[in-house]
Amino acid sequence: MSQTGPVCIEVEMNRSERAALLHGNDSLSYLELNRSVDQLAAYLFERNGTPSTAIAVCLDRSFDWVIAALAIMRIGAAYVPMDSAWPDERLRYVVRNSGATHLIASRPVQARIASGLPGTDPVADADRIETCAPFASASVSPDDLAYIIYTSGSSGYPKGVEITHANLRHLVQWHQTAFAVTENDRASHLAGLSFDASGWEMWPHLAVGATVAIVDEDTRSSPEQLQQWLLENQITVTFVPTAIAAPLIAMPWPSTTPLRYLLTGGDTLHRRPAAGLPFTVVNNYGPTECTVVATSGAVEPDLLSSPSIGRAIDGATVHLLNEDGTPTKEGSIGEIYIGGGGVGRGYRNLPDLTSASFVPDPFSSVTGARLYRSGDMGKLLPDGQIEFHGRRDFQEKIRGLRIELDEIGSVLHRHPKVDFALVAALPNCSGVKRLVGYVLPNRSAELTSTELQEFLTQSLPCYMVPSTFVRLRSVPLSLNGKIDRSALEVPNSSNVLPAAVSTAPQSELSEALLQIVRELLESDNVGPEDDFFLAGGHSLLGSQLIMRVRDTFQVELMLRNLFEARTVERLALKIEELLIAQVDAMTEEEAQREVEASR
Repeated sequence: MSQTGPVCIEVEMNRSERAALLHGNDSLSYLELNRSVDQLAAYLFERNGTPSTAIAVCLDRSFDWVIAALAIMRIGAAYVPMDSAWPDERLRYVVRNSGATHLIASRPVQARIASGLPGTDPVADADRIETCAPFASASVSPDDLAYIIYTSGSSGYPKGVEITHANLRHLVQWHQTAFAVTENDRASHLAGLSFDASGWEMWPHLAVGATVAIVDEDTRSSPEQLQQWLLENQITVTFVPTAIAAPLIAMPWPSTTPLRYLLTGGDTLHRRPAAGLPFTVVNNYGPTECTVVATSGAVEPDLLSSPSIGRAIDGATVHLLNEDGTPTKEGSIGEIYIGGGGVGRGYRNLPDLTSASFVPDPFSSVTGARLYRSGDMGKLLPDGQIEFHGRRDFQEKIRGLRIELDEIGSVLHRHPKVDFALVAALPNCSGVKRLVGYVLPNRSAELTSTELQEFLTQSLPCYMVPSTFVRLRSVPLSLNGKIDRSALEVPNSSNVLPAAVSTAPQSELSEALLQIVRELLESDNVGPEDDFFLAGGHSLLGSQLIMRVRDTFQVELMLRNLFEARTVERLALKIEELLIAQVDAMTEEEAQREVEASR
């Protein structure tokens, strides 16, 4: 492997008929993948012109997404992944802040963003792209950017993390060695496209000639369906976010399972795998700023302690430091500082934050070496592994997604009826963290949680919108004048802001469905017209709702039905539609049997 070129050079060199990508019944060979990447790279180079720029990509998980990211790297530019589920304001901000010179997205998404940039739609522009001659890969320096990925930021706006080709190559080489990846492996691609793990799933495997299978939306959030999919597709290496991995590793698996490694990360893993699993479970930890993975460790079954986050990966260093910058003693808790080949360049257009977070490495003899100050806390265990101990500040990981609480609070402060706001992450009755907004309204203002949620969704993705809002009587301050979070009241019936006036369920079916939703969300405040996801729901709870509906009403819903309906009332209409279709089908069957009996 070249030590100076981009990861896509290895992919380019592989032009075999072996399958590179799978998606449902469709496949793309390495020969076809490289032809498509060559053509799109030439098309982009003609229109983008200058390498070392940023190109935004807002596509669904698909062959087109992989082709776009590879083509961008091939011309020497950096790809900027975006999620079409983001609000328009967030999409526009990322395009502006990244300095993107081109946008790859469908025509409707291009219209939503309205950036004024030249755009490419891989489907609508396919004929013109296919006429382009092959493109030779641009010369790329290890210090050139491979991608810019945006994470939650405390200013009310996301911040872009700049990752170089040297950083990405560090990840690729570690992964290939640590998990003995060869061209015979079959990997999965299921992480969210704006989540840095999506690159981890793709590039180490494509660079060695393995096959990557793309998971559909319904399957990726259901442990039962995902297990079946992994087995049917003979996946040998998979990454699964912690929330899905926990139930997966508790399931029984056939001894003939092809899976060798189940990798997980993104949140605190509390569960160890069942004994006798035919594959190894590996817990991983790493901020986006350090190219996905900084520590990694196999999780042994049947131990009473919670799993650790392992040790520093090859080419990385991890230090646990006190506030004065000195190393902690074994068994003491310190802040996690990360050094080595994965430490990114810094934050896009944020020099002050970059210098505060990426600090000189006093433990390295390499000139210019830096440590990333993670803000996470850890404890060194006697065997050298690291035990995770949460955040130093108010940054949280909820369902595997890193959230800057101050970003949400900053947006809340923009509401004209709000004088003061902050956001906390509090456990519900099941111990699962949820976002709670605390607001001090204007003296004469009447506020509802629905109004605040609708306001936030204009700027923030749904997973960053609190499900509960508490009315503050005053700003909670400590004796030294700082915000005193310990003085915040626990949400209760007397202080929670009401939702908008809700109608009663329109049928017995919707009333029964509402009761199921309230039990799952652990809230009696949810109404038939309330948005399931804004009320605290997420994909995993959605999968549980689908199973409860199946048991209660004997109909088969898909997770996408919930995403489309979102409210109890609309979902009840869908269930009624399915029930009527079942009755009609039975009636047709009976009529057919009567006809056959009369012959």
